[in-house]
Parts: sequence; structure tokens; C-alpha cells
Amino acid sequence: MLVLLPPSESKTGRSRGKPLEIDSLSFPSLAPQRREVIEALARVSARPDAHEVLGVSPNLTEEVARNTVLDSAPAVPAAQVYSGVLYDALDLGDLTPGQRRRANRWLVVVSALFGAVRPKDRIPPYRLSMAVNLPGMGPLASHWREALEAELTEAAGSGLVVDARSSTYAAAWTPGGETAKKWVHIRVPGATHMAKHTRGLVVRQLLSVDREPRTPTALARALEPAFEVSLTKPARTGRPWVLDATAR
Repeated sequence: MLVLLPPSESKTGRSRGKPLEIDSLSFPSLAPQRREVIEALARVSARPDAHEVLGVSPNLTEEVARNTVLDSAPAVPAAQVYSGVLYDALDLGDLTPGQRRRANRWLVVVSALFGAVRPKDRIPPYRLSMAVNLPGMGPLASHWREALEAELTEAAGSGLVVDARSSTYAAAWTPGGETAKKWVHIRVPGATHMAKHTRGLVVRQLLSVDREPRTPTALARALEPAFEVSLTKPARTGRPWVLDATAR
């Protein structure tokens, strides 16, 4: 099973530690694209109009400045870097050994800077959205699409693709072919904050299952103890199953 997560806008770092080692990250074939984005982001972040290009508040001076020193900044496991609403609910720091093994095997964060990372991958905090059009590179979703197609299709294998991404990050990879037949989009009603919180709880519940769900129906059953669920078949070929989930 492959569980796709968006990154969080808020990120937590450290003042000390070993710097980023790109070649040690999961999905090593993405290293060339990662280096390209890091270099382009550093150039943009050093400009006076960086906040406009990156689409962030002018008050985020310190966060933007971090983007200029990504090669030397202390790297932290991604499970600790991402710290927004979804990740607070998911609470990767408080897992049983079994849950942690499943998290490291199933979870993938789709990232504008790194393409895709797993919870154990050590990365520095950064500020960059998949919606950004980096000068000299173009839209980041387009930059990553071809490379992620190969890597994430292989990572999914014959298992389910459980998609908890926002539309911004879903643009970087759409499952196709046989993979699309087991693609399930998690849809949560309500305001953005609560929807993110519930998605985090959904993923947390999945990490607690005794047996990996192999079909969309089995996935819905695995969530039923904690959520009211409704499963809808794809409207057409190449589209995902939709699983609506509401916390009980």
C-alpha cells in the first residue's frame, strides 16, 4: 500500500545536526531534479521580491532565508519536519513499533522541493509550495510529473494507492494504467482545518490495522471502527475511487 500525503506549510527544524545528503534519500533517482529545485529556490530566495515569487507573506523573512542554505542546514527526519494540522493528528512521534514499521513502508510525502520522501528521510525545513512557478524552471508540478510517475508507480506495486493529498500536490502525479484501478481518494467534508485533521486521523487508523487492505472495499472496512465511511466507484476509467470519511 502507498499512502500519499501533502507536506505541511509549517515545518520544524534544529539548530544542530548533519546537513542534507541528497543521495541518501528515498527514491534516489530523483536526485538530479532535487538538486535543480534546490539551486533554483536558493537563487529566488535571495532576491528582494522572493516572497512575491514564492507566494508567501513578507513577514516570513526567516523562513525564506532558510531556502538559501538548504545544503548546510541541519537535516531532520521528515516525520519531525512536517508539523501542521494533519501531522499533529497523525502524531508520527507516538507510534507503536508495528505502526512505525507500517508508516516507514507505506507513507510518502509528495514535496515541492524533494519530489517524494518517506518519514525516515532526513531533510531540512524549507518554504516552497507545489503551486509555485520557479523562474527558469516553470511550474513545479510539471517538473516532477515524469520522474514521480516512474518512482511512485513502482512504489505502489500491486497495492492500493490511498491519496490524502490536496489538489495542489495531486497535480504532480496521477496514478495511471493498472495502478489507477486501486487508487482511492480520501475525501473529508468540512472546513480546511478540520478536513486536514480528519485526514491525519484516517491515516493514523490505517497504521493500526492488523492486515493491509488490498481492495477499496477492504480499506473502507478497515476505517469503519473509527469513521462513518461511504465508498464511490470511479466515474470513468483513470479516475479514483472516492472514500468519504467522517470521524464518529
